[in-house]
Order: sequence, then C-alpha cells, then structure tokens
Amino acid sequence: MDFDAYDLDAAIYDEMFLPDGTTRGHCQPLYDTLSQLSAEEAGRIQERVTRSFSNEGITFTVYGDDEADERIIPVDCVPRILSAEEWRHLETGLTQRLAALNRFLEDVYGGGRIIADGVVPVDLVRGCPQYRVEMCGVPVSHGTWVAVCGTDLVRTNDGWLVLEDNLRVPSGVSYMIANRKVVKSSLRRLYRDCRVREVEQYGQVLLETLRELAPDGRPDPCIALLTPGVANSAFYEHIFLAQEIGAALVEGRDLLVNDGFVYMRTTEGLRRVDVIYRRVDDDFLDPLVFRSDSLLGVPGLLHAYKSGRVAMANAPGTGVADDKSVYAFVPDMIRYYLGEEPILANVETYLCRRPRDLEYTLDNLQDLVVKRVGESGGYGMLVGPQATPEERDAYAEELRADPAGFISQPVLALSRAPCVIEGRAEPRHVDLRPFVLHGRETRIVPGAFCRVALRRGSIVVNSSQGGGGKDLWVLEN
Repeated sequence: MDFDAYDLDAAIYDEMFLPDGTTRGHCQPLYDTLSQLSAEEAGRIQERVTRSFSNEGITFTVYGDDEADERIIPVDCVPRILSAEEWRHLETGLTQRLAALNRFLEDVYGGGRIIADGVVPVDLVRGCPQYRVEMCGVPVSHGTWVAVCGTDLVRTNDGWLVLEDNLRVPSGVSYMIANRKVVKSSLRRLYRDCRVREVEQYGQVLLETLRELAPDGRPDPCIALLTPGVANSAFYEHIFLAQEIGAALVEGRDLLVNDGFVYMRTTEGLRRVDVIYRRVDDDFLDPLVFRSDSLLGVPGLLHAYKSGRVAMANAPGTGVADDKSVYAFVPDMIRYYLGEEPILANVETYLCRRPRDLEYTLDNLQDLVVKRVGESGGYGMLVGPQATPEERDAYAEELRADPAGFISQPVLALSRAPCVIEGRAEPRHVDLRPFVLHGRETRIVPGAFCRVALRRGSIVVNSSQGGGGKDLWVLEN
C-alpha cells in the first residue's frame, strides 16, 4: 500500500508517524505489513471488511427531516494502535473521571454540597432539562448512578482531551466488538505478532457489572434489556448485547409492575425481573411520572426502582451530568470530591449562558464549534470554519434567542490515522470512545470504538454525519 503521498502536518498529531515521517515504535509492525501490500491487496482487504458488516447487518439509523434512513456503518480496515503505557494513562484517567461523576450525581440528588459550596451553579443543575427531581433522595446501589459510560476522547499535539461524557444510554460498544472480529480475521498474523489485548470478553464484564447491582444481592438475578424497539438507531446493538449477556430483550409492553415488583411476560407466565439494562431515554421510561404519552416505558417502573425492588443501569437522571454545560465543571468535581488533579483534561469550553462567553462566541463563530447542550450524535452543531456565512448568521440568531442552550469550543486539530482510500493510505481524523463499567468496582475492557471522519478534511466523526469506525489495538507491552 502506497504511503508516498501520505500527508503529514506538524500541527496535527499522527497516530502512526512522528512529524519527521519516522514510524512510531509501537506502529512499526503495522506499517511494515501495510507497506508490503499492493493497492489491489489493500482494496481486497477493505472490501472484505465492508462486506462482512453488510452481511451481518451491522447498521445505524440516520434521522432526517422527513424519514429515517438505515445504513451500514462504514469501517476502515487499518487498526489504530495504542501502546500499553498510553492505555494505562487513559484507564487511570477514565476511572478517576467516572468516580467523580458518580459522586456528583449522588450529591446533587442528595445533600447538594457542591452547589451549597458554590462550585457548580444551582441553576445550571436544577435548570437542566435532564435533572429529575423525582430522583432526589433515592438510594442507589453502591452509589452507581452510571454503570455504563462511553467517554469520547481526542488527541492533539498537546495530549489527550475529553470531548464529552455519554452517561444516559451510551452506544457503540457493539461496533467495537464487530470491528475487532472482522479486522482480526483479515490481519490474523499481524494481530498475533502484535500481542493485542482482547475485547471479546466485554459481554461477560458487563454481565458481572449488572449482577452486582441486583437488589438484595440476589445471586442469579433475572436481567432484561429494555429497548425502544426496531425503529431505534441502535437496535442492532440491543440485540447483540442481549445475546452477549444472556438477557431477555424486551420492550415496555413486555413488562408490568405488580405489588411494586417488575415482571416480564413469558410463554410460561410472569417472571420477576431484577435488573433492567435500559436503552430507553428517561422521558419515555414511565408514563405515570415522565411523558404520559409514552408507549415505550412501563407504568409504575420508577416506583419499583425507588423502592429498591428492581435495579436500573443507568439510573434515571444521569443526564444532568453529561449536559454539555455541566461538562465544563467536571475538572472541578474531581478536585472537590476526590482531592486530586484531573488526569485527563477537558476541552476549553465557553458557556453561552455567560454574557462574556456569548459575546466571544458570536464574535468568533468562524473559528469555533458550537453545540446545543442537550444534543448528541453530531446533531444541532455548527463547525464554524466549514459553515457558510449564511449558516453562521442563522446560527447566531438561535444563539441570541437561547444563550443557555449552547456552548462553544475551539476547533481542535484532532489526531489523524491512516485509512485505506482507493487502495492507498490517506490520513483521516479520529476520536476514541472507551466503555467504562462500574458496579462494585470500575472495569474497562482494553479497547474502544474508534470513530473516523472518512470525508476528506472533515473533523466530524459521528456516523450520522458521514463518519465510520476503526478497530483499536491495545498492545500487551
């Protein structure tokens, strides 16, 4: 595969090469293997990887103005590689971050010390649409408000940065495992020689985490995965994970609450459910408490949960901690609750709710990324340098109308990694979503869903916006 025209830019960290073109030591075996491939051989490997995703129906859904479009997620066959030392750094930082976020949630639904001490503004928390007053005072098993976290990381020349925390119903882990399966089979000898750490045990680790949350320490709890159904963008993942952990895949209509307990309808009658891994948003969980028009949830579910008769992962109300405005205070949470300096830094963030930050954002729209605080998946975002003047003007009007609904950040020079583009190597921007699990303890499988902006020049890695996936190889040593 031809690297002769591979474009290096000293301002952008490259995952395979140093600025002078020298291959990074832990990437040398990968470079040697790729360099020995002809364009035709590289193209065949890429085609095999793409065909595998198509054959297995590994899809996601893009929601447009008029209809939903189901697509096969694009995947690049060249793995991204991290050394053992790099991974240990991320693992330590992610464990620290989730500990602080769980403490924050326990606090803001309890005594509210961090608010009383003036570390986080009260209106930022209690004015957040994801703050659920119904969860105040609710005891949560092991303090585990967030059992499954997908944190998005990026790397620049200045090091690793946390882009955002996904704490409500984080998705993408099935793509991590699917990427590994197909890339491993296509580069089997290289995979073995590199001594890559495995990720296929994720299902077992997730199962262990969910079992630890069972009410009264039930030794063999009945676990159900609650899905919105086939129309959901991540339905493929719901099926996959239910199979991986041996859970029943259920919709709201399959469950009922009786005498304060949750039961699942089966062909053999009702069966008590102990743990619900929910992939349904808060608003739709319980029509008696949240949206009364919801057909996706279970009437009485929140009462059963608050009574301690069923566990849920993640707990309702966790969204207040992944609000993009609250995100700016996570480093302060780490210092406040843990008495430690953050291992992983945040991206510099301007809160448009502050008049000075709003003014700065409006004056510099052409240089900033602006996001809605409650959106995800790349929706509702303005990438200033790539927007037209007309698009920036229209977005500025929305900013002025609802400043508290937006944050802005500098455009980052996300690191790049090689991809196979028409049989040759070209760099594309990447990020990383590791999955952090917490029950009685924190566990992180050594891998991640590596997202890649496949469009030339794009920095938007979301699959809904034209991005794709890569396998991430974490080396044993």
